[in-house]
Amino acid sequence: MTLRRLFYIVFFAFGYLSSTKAQEAPIPQLSPGWVRKPAPAVMFPYAPSSPQSVKLSVPEGTPLQVALVEETRVKKVGQPIRAVVVAPAYAFDRLVVPVGSQVTGQVAKIEAISSGRRTIAALDADFSPGRNVEVNFTELALPDGRHFQLHTSVSPGSGQVIRFVATAENKKRKGIKDAASERTRQAKEQARQEWGKAMKQLKTPGHMHRLKRYVEAQLPLHAQYIPAGTVYFAELNVPLDFGTEMMTPAMASSIGGPLPPDSVVHARLVTPLSSASSQKGEMVEAVVSEPLLNGDHEVILPQGSRLTGTVSQAQPARRMKKNGQLRIRFQELTQPDGIQDKVEATLEAVQSAKDANVKLDPEGGAEATTPKTRYLTTALSLTLAAASVRSDSDVDHGVAHAGGDTGPRIAGGANGFKLVGIVLGLAVQSRALGYAMGAYGAGMSVYSNFIARGHEVVFPKNTLMEIGIGRRRQAENRESLVPLAPADTPR
Repeated sequence: MTLRRLFYIVFFAFGYLSSTKAQEAPIPQLSPGWVRKPAPAVMFPYAPSSPQSVKLSVPEGTPLQVALVEETRVKKVGQPIRAVVVAPAYAFDRLVVPVGSQVTGQVAKIEAISSGRRTIAALDADFSPGRNVEVNFTELALPDGRHFQLHTSVSPGSGQVIRFVATAENKKRKGIKDAASERTRQAKEQARQEWGKAMKQLKTPGHMHRLKRYVEAQLPLHAQYIPAGTVYFAELNVPLDFGTEMMTPAMASSIGGPLPPDSVVHARLVTPLSSASSQKGEMVEAVVSEPLLNGDHEVILPQGSRLTGTVSQAQPARRMKKNGQLRIRFQELTQPDGIQDKVEATLEAVQSAKDANVKLDPEGGAEATTPKTRYLTTALSLTLAAASVRSDSDVDHGVAHAGGDTGPRIAGGANGFKLVGIVLGLAVQSRALGYAMGAYGAGMSVYSNFIARGHEVVFPKNTLMEIGIGRRRQAENRESLVPLAPADTPR
């Protein structure tokens, strides 16, 4: 019995000491829910807690901007064409389709000419008017030797020779803005140089070749050519896959950081715009086509981010050669993960058709301009019309007049109906005919250059732009903008 009692005494004493120590241990106290800061949500794919693979893919609908390498004479459907990529394509932060990549395709369709259009062309002594030609592109060859099959659709607005237009320098910018303005200027200059370097790969014709083609175009019957440098937006119908890359937490931490002052981003226009049809207040959207990197070559703004804004001014062209005007502003930046920021962004540079004569003012407004050559062409037309009046000889209804000079009739014919007019001036010895052709040519020149409706500002879908972001305001509560996980997702 004594041993049993001793055992119970030791047992209860040990239990009491253990419970006392347990009670002395502090009990964790939870703060109220409104005080606790919630754990940050994982923003896939830009905030991984450990290295993860990111798929490098150029998605369906992305345009490859390509330009014809050499002049192509339009002959038949199916004839091959060659082009090069003139604007790079990115997947996440990786350059996957560099400038200079080779693209091949063919003429897909040659549209017929309506009888009305043919009649109008014939009145201008053109019996082989130009036809609309559709093309498609079927193969991509990268500089490293890899080949990809392409399935593309050429978007509307393609098929023009394009130039790079930048805003005029604002001489009034002084003081604190000088350094940021200089960075903007350097960014625009770099974009201009890149565009010029891309176009140097093309076999653009010289002055004599262009003059030869111009003279041929004045003939009643002439061949149709697609000039070298004609740019097409070939939208992908099937994505291009370039594998994967590993993204570390360090890489992800730079995304979404503050943009450098006066950053300039490369973007492509999603919303087609025209001063003739766009309305003030209309929504405008553009997609960032190249990632914006910091000084350490880390991604700040990923490719695929979206800029949204509105048309702030739209003035259609009017009579008396009043040209159209267009101004857009971007106010919101949305990253691929859904995070939104308020921005103040304006157009700094844009691609435009070479014959559209568009210029940008220092605030990013676009306006069509009328070439000064209109004064020269009109003066030449009036001179030819005046020369057609100066005649010393003629035969009207069998009645002979003094002299036999055919020069004025030729001048009048050339002024009114080009080569056909010249032939008529030589063949038909009629002063009245020379007068009529000369007057017609002079009248049409004055009307088209000074009285007719001016030019519109047109930016088709997929037009490349340089957009300057002057200030980026963080949202008041960015965490509230983080996409929430589904209710059944474990936290």
